[in-house]
Amino acid sequence: MEELIRSHEVDCIVHFAAESHVDRSISGPEVFLQTNVMGTFALLEAARKIWLEENKWDNTQCRFHHISTDEVYGTLSKTDPAFSETTPYAPNSPYSASKASSDHIVRAYFHTYGLPITMSNCSNNYGPHQHDEKLIPTIIRNALQNNPIPIYGDGSNIRDWLFVVDHCEAIAKIVHEAPLGETYNIGGNAEQNNLDMAKLICEVLAEELNKPKEDLLSLITFVKDRAGHDWRYAIDPTKIRDELHWEPNYKLAEGIRETIRWYLSKWDNQ
Repeated sequence: MEELIRSHEVDCIVHFAAESHVDRSISGPEVFLQTNVMGTFALLEAARKIWLEENKWDNTQCRFHHISTDEVYGTLSKTDPAFSETTPYAPNSPYSASKASSDHIVRAYFHTYGLPITMSNCSNNYGPHQHDEKLIPTIIRNALQNNPIPIYGDGSNIRDWLFVVDHCEAIAKIVHEAPLGETYNIGGNAEQNNLDMAKLICEVLAEELNKPKEDLLSLITFVKDRAGHDWRYAIDPTKIRDELHWEPNYKLAEGIRETIRWYLSKWDNQ
């Protein structure tokens, strides 16, 4: 990492990389700790050595932006207020615990070494190019293959959904405009439980395929719930809205339709 930063004269790192699938963190937590904790440490340490020790850059010449998750805050009840930047950390899975650890390390590099950092915690992302293991691609794929659509428990678990384009625009705002050391929560203002999300996808997909929605809705199947399954996540994006003038542009139904059309095009061309 040091050689890459040095040879390419990197002056900004936006740290997206992470193991992020909760199910796999339960069955195999070690890779999550290696990637999310030690991987973050490797990037921070390389940036510190090159930017601060070798180049003697000040905090106007470089920036490290770290992307985290709302899952570090734990779970909410139906009536709890949404997560804010001051919500205490309470991770409940090996994945969220590894991300919480990396957040603390990033913050420590800012306060201890003066490494110029910003951070963001986002809600559930969706959109084109997402890994097939995630919920929305799984629903789309199984519906197209006429296979059961697996929904954990009774489908009541709630997530706040954020379209990937909106997320990227928020990150760009933070990288270019945010004061150093600040953290921002990025949400889509689109809370939806998993069962209703599956129904929405089936209905939109049926429209795109010109077939009865009942054919797809009948595929929804409830399966044994995930261990330690957080019930609700919700993001309060007030800070990034007020300070950086960012709000999500995509409504959930619009983003889902664009996502479905991308997957249909992808699989038609395979």
